[in-house]
Amino acid sequence: MAEKINTQTTAKRGGFGSKIGFILAAAGSAVGLGNIWRFPYLAAKYGGGIFLLVYIIFAVTFGFTLMITEIAIGRKTGKSVIGAYRDVDRRFAPLGWLAAAVPALILPYYCVIGGWVMKYMTEFLMVNGHKIATETYGADKLTFFDNFITHPLQPTIFFVVYVVLNAVVVMLGVQKGIEVLSKFLMPVLLIIIIGISIYTLTLDGAVEGLKYYVLPNFKGFTFEQFLKTVVGAMGQLFYSMSLAMGIMITYGSYMRKEDSLEQSVRQIEVFDTLVAFLAGLIIVPAVFVFSGGNTDQLNAGPSLMFKTLPAVFDSMPAGELIGGAFFILVTLAALTSSISLMETVTAVVMEKFRLSRVASCLVVIAVTLVLGMLSVLGYSTWSGVTLIGMQFLDFFDFITNNVMMPILAFLTCILIGYVAKTAYVEEEVLHGEKKFKAKLLFRIMIKYVCPVCMVIILLTPFITTI
Repeated sequence: MAEKINTQTTAKRGGFGSKIGFILAAAGSAVGLGNIWRFPYLAAKYGGGIFLLVYIIFAVTFGFTLMITEIAIGRKTGKSVIGAYRDVDRRFAPLGWLAAAVPALILPYYCVIGGWVMKYMTEFLMVNGHKIATETYGADKLTFFDNFITHPLQPTIFFVVYVVLNAVVVMLGVQKGIEVLSKFLMPVLLIIIIGISIYTLTLDGAVEGLKYYVLPNFKGFTFEQFLKTVVGAMGQLFYSMSLAMGIMITYGSYMRKEDSLEQSVRQIEVFDTLVAFLAGLIIVPAVFVFSGGNTDQLNAGPSLMFKTLPAVFDSMPAGELIGGAFFILVTLAALTSSISLMETVTAVVMEKFRLSRVASCLVVIAVTLVLGMLSVLGYSTWSGVTLIGMQFLDFFDFITNNVMMPILAFLTCILIGYVAKTAYVEEEVLHGEKKFKAKLLFRIMIKYVCPVCMVIILLTPFITTI
């Protein structure tokens, strides 16, 4: 009876029409700014090949476990995050609200950054790459990026346009909107990133950057540095694989019962890790060449994409073309992720308030615009206003990624590992399958390893601050 109800619920909410549609949509959600921008600079910061090795190990164990858990919960319940956690165990119903709050807080500031990326894509397509790389303003010598984000009007326009683009896709529904777009964008994204990475490797001196990126070098690498690398790799999994954001539960609720869950997760994992690796092939060797081997240039954090890379492209042959293709790539990656964030929040509104998809999406747009303007104006009109010493965007990023997501992931591990028991997920994985190949790995990770990892991630920023 429960199976029939869940099927009917999914039919009303919509669902993916094919296995490849689900895989590309879920991979699109995972492939975002975390892969294209954050992964390469973390790889450079934490030892290049050593970080890459540690990350891959965590992706096939830690990441696999959390992703298959979330998708299984979604497919089994056929509901949005609030209803899904309540169905697993009513005592854990508050987890659903926490899972809904995470994307609701991330979406606004993510769309702000998405607007910044669109601005750069537009400028490069207008062949203004050289201006971005070299232009300064007035006595303060503000860079192009600084001048842009401190101007209240321009970032607002690009932010609103970016939100509207997301909303159009979400309003079209799961099959006609998200699935169709994912089937088109993901292959395009893959072609662009492969093309640029091949070109980057042809640059003089790129081989040394490639060696630093892919070959682990433990010489002089201290135990303290290794611990930081491990924590950095674990934290990156949240960004790279859309974990503990409610997204995979929502997309799982749209997944067809006849499709292999374990195989699908592995394919999403491979696609996501491949894109992150290729993004590193673009950025690490190119910046390595540009900086003369100075890895400090790679540790530039947020400014890497908006300040360092334009200068790198400006120094390249055909730099305007490569820069334009790169920012098209980043815009597509950002869109596939932010669409999944908006869909997750929209699904919650549809379920809780029984509104139509369009009406629910309009509510989400309104909330996103209001919260997003805090981040937009936090660098201009309201730059003097901070929360615990942080700009609005930095605060929302900190509270979601360093506090809410690790807590959500930790309690999900406790729920499945010790309350509902691992059989809850295992039964869903075995639906239509003869064997759960990674069952032993799943049990060990969900009960023992993942909870410890979550505690480490949760405590790290506080220990570092102290």
